[in-house]
Amino acid sequence: MGDMLEFNDIYQEVKGSWNDGRLRFSKQNVVYKSNKTGKVDSIPAGELNLAQWRRVCLGHGIKLGTSTGHIYKYDGFRDTDFEKISEFFKVNYKVELSEKDLSVKGWNWGTAKFSGPLLSFDVNDNTAFEIPLSNVSQCATGKNEVTLEFHQNDDTEVSLMEVRFYVPPSQTDERQDPVEAFAQNVLSKADVIQATGDAVCIFKELQCLTPRGRYDIRIYPTFLHLHGKTFDYKIPYTTVLRLFLLPHKDQRQMFFVISLDPPIKQGQTRYHFLILLFSKEEDISLTLNMSEEDVEKRFEGKLSKNMSGSLYEMVSRVMKALVNRKITVPGNFQGHSGAQCITCSYKASSGLLYPLERGFIYVHKPPVHLRFEEISCVNFARGTTTTRSFDFEIETKQGNQYTFSSIEREEYGKLFDFVNAKKLNIKNRGFKEKKGMKGKIDEYSDSDEDQHDAYLERMKAEGKIREEGNDSDDSDGSGSDESFNPGEEDEEIAEEYDSNASASDSSEEGEDSEDESAKKKKAKKPKVVKEKKERKPRKEKKQKDTGGPKRPMSAYMLWLNSSRERIKAENPGISITEISKKAGEMWRQLGKDEKEEWETKAGEAKRQYDKLKKEYKESGGAVSSPRKEKRKSGGKKDEDKKRKSSGGDKEKERGGNESFKSREFIETSEDSSSDSDHKSKSKKKKKKESEEEEEEAASTPASSEEESD
Repeated sequence: MGDMLEFNDIYQEVKGSWNDGRLRFSKQNVVYKSNKTGKVDSIPAGELNLAQWRRVCLGHGIKLGTSTGHIYKYDGFRDTDFEKISEFFKVNYKVELSEKDLSVKGWNWGTAKFSGPLLSFDVNDNTAFEIPLSNVSQCATGKNEVTLEFHQNDDTEVSLMEVRFYVPPSQTDERQDPVEAFAQNVLSKADVIQATGDAVCIFKELQCLTPRGRYDIRIYPTFLHLHGKTFDYKIPYTTVLRLFLLPHKDQRQMFFVISLDPPIKQGQTRYHFLILLFSKEEDISLTLNMSEEDVEKRFEGKLSKNMSGSLYEMVSRVMKALVNRKITVPGNFQGHSGAQCITCSYKASSGLLYPLERGFIYVHKPPVHLRFEEISCVNFARGTTTTRSFDFEIETKQGNQYTFSSIEREEYGKLFDFVNAKKLNIKNRGFKEKKGMKGKIDEYSDSDEDQHDAYLERMKAEGKIREEGNDSDDSDGSGSDESFNPGEEDEEIAEEYDSNASASDSSEEGEDSEDESAKKKKAKKPKVVKEKKERKPRKEKKQKDTGGPKRPMSAYMLWLNSSRERIKAENPGISITEISKKAGEMWRQLGKDEKEEWETKAGEAKRQYDKLKKEYKESGGAVSSPRKEKRKSGGKKDEDKKRKSSGGDKEKERGGNESFKSREFIETSEDSSSDSDHKSKSKKKKKKESEEEEEEAASTPASSEEESD
């Protein structure tokens, strides 16, 4: 026989619902821990005086009784467990595990017995059912009836509302009413909150975040009374699971959190946590409404009659003494800013996430407490809106998922080291995480192959995008890389940033595409220059002489200038483009006689232009274009001009008898390599000159060309 017996999947009935947990029998005590709430029931071995083995709905169960009057019932054992449990009890507890049968006759007439916190209904000395009196919320009496009402449990689909007992009149003792005696026995052990007597102490106008408002907190020996302007809440100390004292991130305020099971109710709203907010600078002097002897006897030195200090310290100290539970504070975790919490968002509200020594707690809306033992795995996910933050996801063994989003990127290292130190399963292990997790790397190697660390994944994604862009460039100009000899490739991330591309031979295709793209980018520049030089002959056009006579207008333009005002008057509000369209239609509708008049005028103007042009040429005009020289001056163009002119001088010295190159020839060659901005400026002027030359040959101009002028 070993020193310990452990059983999993053992159930405990809590207000009509079955909660599973783990039960352990040791030489010192019996310990049961609930998987749902994490609450621990410890029974010292020396207090055990009753042990019964019973056949129940979930197999077999054990009923344990203590010398202090408490009863504990655990179900879910198998038939084969009886022998080893019975032997263990005889050796270590000196208690015999007896078998007890329950009555299954279905009779509703029997004997009611009060044994400690239980009311048992027996039929022929066999128990038919038992009622824990702590589940009773109210007890009402009638003429010969007693009605018991029960606390409701939100986790159960079907709840027992009330039970009525018929109590017959007694012929033996007429001085005491049997109905009243029955009711008194129930109320002595029932969980009925009655505000009798004075409060131990009162805290005025405390700021409460959940439920929201300011409440007066009255401390009674067995319950806590929250008195607000709208609602009142009475909280028995037996419903308090845990106490938390958490510092705010601003280091000027404190949260005091009370975890409740079952929660307090307001309509359909359930409050599982009571959250109080205190300022560190607020002090109070407190006097308990008890004598010094009573204080010393009840609290055993934990409290004194007169106390003073910070308000949050006084509230937490009083609650700790009355509830008799430890206060949980943050552990050794420190965030990037030095605080013991992390700013994040849960659902639609922003709050604070506190990594504790045995779990996480989030305050404040809605409050969430997650113990490490109920966490299946955690996940670090990339933020959905920005790369400056990440999400922290927690998945429980029951399948629930909690996502804490908008956590600053600087908190990543601190939070990961904390999770890793607590040996929690991390769902997405990247390169950094795998170094320190040799024992669990095989467990997640297959399922997490496509999942990466949030920032490592970002780097890889950017590298793949660049690699795809380089591959598309290689498909256009692969012929220019004939001298390149493809070699090995570097690692996936290093190929984007490292200069030594032949350090690794893991994959040749990525390296090939990257080096070829780098060479192609260098080869593109001389190709563009060659294309510009090939277009040089097309750029050599006759330059306009600004000092010569102006070209004459055509017959259509002469008619348009004389008719423009008349068209505007006939069509008020007409636009410039519509005037051109209207004039074209009117010109086509003119008769030959009318057009002949304007063509005669255009012919006279043409003859006059030819005469002036001939005289201008004979006088020595059209030698150079000063406007061209002005346009070529300045900045980078001057440097190109000097470089080319110096190159021409050297060629002249080497060649000796080479022909002299005039300024017009040099300027024309420079024009072919000028910037695109200069080309766009002179394009319209050259187009106009070519159109005017075409107009000389045509007697009647086309409307589309003339309208553009």
